Amino acid sequence: MASGKCLALIAHDQKKDDMAEFARANRDILSRWKIVATGTTGGRVLDAAPDLDVTRLKSGPLGGDQQIGALISTGEVDALIFFVDPLTPMPHDVDVKALMRLAIVYDIPMALNHATAIKLLPTLEA
Repeated sequence: MASGKCLALIAHDQKKDDMAEFARANRDILSRWKIVATGTTGGRVLDAAPDLDVTRLKSGPLGGDQQIGALISTGEVDALIFFVDPLTPMPHDVDVKALMRLAIVYDIPMALNHATAIKLLPTLEA
């Protein structure tokens, strides 16, 4: 059962398999959170771990990154896990940078790769 805490999950195209596997492997911890995710990422997470409480927003390039940014700025997102692909150019790179800027400004925990997300997980259990 999800708590009142909200976690945002996002993954670039080349990292979606990694995010789905991350969600499957860590479903016990993630099941305690309400999850918001960009469209395709949320679908992949639900395929891997259908028992999670995932609300799918728009695809990142179609405004999903901005939707999550709005949720951060209104205090509705408590942590962000964003598996970034630094080797592929993103046409919506400005949106991605704005989202990361909001996470920093509002001082929420943010993991940008698998190794950091694993380190962040124990803090999500509290």
